[in-house]
Amino acid sequence: MVFFIFRRLILAIPVLFGILLITFLLQRLIPGDPCRAVLGERATDAICDAYFARIGLDQPLPTQFIIYIGSAVRGDFGDSLRYGRPISDLLAERLPVTVELGLTAMIFAIVIGVPLGIISAYYRNSALDVGTMIGANIGVSMPVFWLGLMLAYVFSVLLKDTFLALPPSGRLPAGYEVVPFFVAWGMAPDMANASPIMVFLSRLNLLNAVLTLNFDLFFNALRYMILPAVAVGTIPLAIIARMTRSSVLETLGQDYIRTARSKGLGELWVVMNHAVRNALLPVVTIIGLNFSLLISGAVLTETIFGLTGVGRTLVDGITTRDYTLVQGFTIVIAFAFVSINLVVDMLYGYLDPRIRMS
Repeated sequence: MVFFIFRRLILAIPVLFGILLITFLLQRLIPGDPCRAVLGERATDAICDAYFARIGLDQPLPTQFIIYIGSAVRGDFGDSLRYGRPISDLLAERLPVTVELGLTAMIFAIVIGVPLGIISAYYRNSALDVGTMIGANIGVSMPVFWLGLMLAYVFSVLLKDTFLALPPSGRLPAGYEVVPFFVAWGMAPDMANASPIMVFLSRLNLLNAVLTLNFDLFFNALRYMILPAVAVGTIPLAIIARMTRSSVLETLGQDYIRTARSKGLGELWVVMNHAVRNALLPVVTIIGLNFSLLISGAVLTETIFGLTGVGRTLVDGITTRDYTLVQGFTIVIAFAFVSINLVVDMLYGYLDPRIRMS
C-alpha cells in the first residue's frame, strides 16, 4: 500500500504541472490585462509598463512560468495583484469556508442518499421506491441558485421567530468572537504570529469548536451552515441515491447473494455485508467526484449565502486578471482533487480485497 501511494503521488506531479501550465497560458491569452483591471481603464501605457515591471509581467512568458514554478515548489504563491496580500494568507482565510461547506454538504448527501438508495433497491418498484426516485429526479433538476433562495426565504422569512428559523447568510452571528485553538492551547498569541496551517485549521469553525470544546461555537457554526449545505448537497444526494439503488439492485441479483440466503444468514446481514459492501465501489467514485467539485468552489451557493470562499475568490480573480491568485488557488484545488482521488483508491482496496491483491 505504501508503494501504491508513493507511485500515485509521483504520477500526480506531471498532472499538477500540466494544470498549472494550462492555467498560466489561458490567463494570459484571454483579452484584457491586470493593469487596467486593477488601476482602471484610464491607466496610461507608461503607468501600465511601470506596473508590469514592478510585478514581473514584463518578462517573457517562459521566464514568468519558470519563476512561478520555482516559487510554487517553495510554497510561495506570490502576492495577489488585486488584494496586495500573500496568496497563502488568502488561502488560509477563504479555503476553510469552502472546505467546511463541502464537508457538511457531503455528509448530508451521504447520510441521506446512501440509505435511501439501499431502501429503494430492496423494495424495488414499491411506492417507496417510486417516491424516492421521483424525489431524486427533482433534486437533480432544481437549480442551486433557486433552491438556495427558496431555502433562505422559507427558513428566514416565513419561519422567522420560530424554533425552525435559520440564518440566511454568514458563518457566525455578527460580533461573535472566536478563540482559535492555538491561542487556547498557548501555541501562539494571535493570528499574526500563527502559521498559515494553524490559521487554516482555526478558521474551520466546527473543527475549532471541537478542539476548544466550545459547544456554543459548534452549535452556531452548524446552524449557519445548514442552509448552504442543504442547497449545495441536494444534487449530490440525488445522484448518490440513484447510483446506490442501481448498484445494490445489480448485486442483489448475483449468485452469491442467493447462496448466502440459502445458508440461513439473516436478511439484514446478507443485504448489508454481502450486497451493499460489494455495491459501494461506484458509489465511492461518485462521492469522491462530487466532493472534489464542491472543494473547487460552489460559486452560486457562496454568493447567495454571503460566504467568501474559493469559488467567489476565483471568479473575482479571473474578472480582474489576478494571475497569481488564480494560479495559486488552481494548484491548491488540483492538489485537493489528486488527494481525494488517492483516498478513493485506498477505499477501493478496503472494500474489495481483489484490488489489494492486485
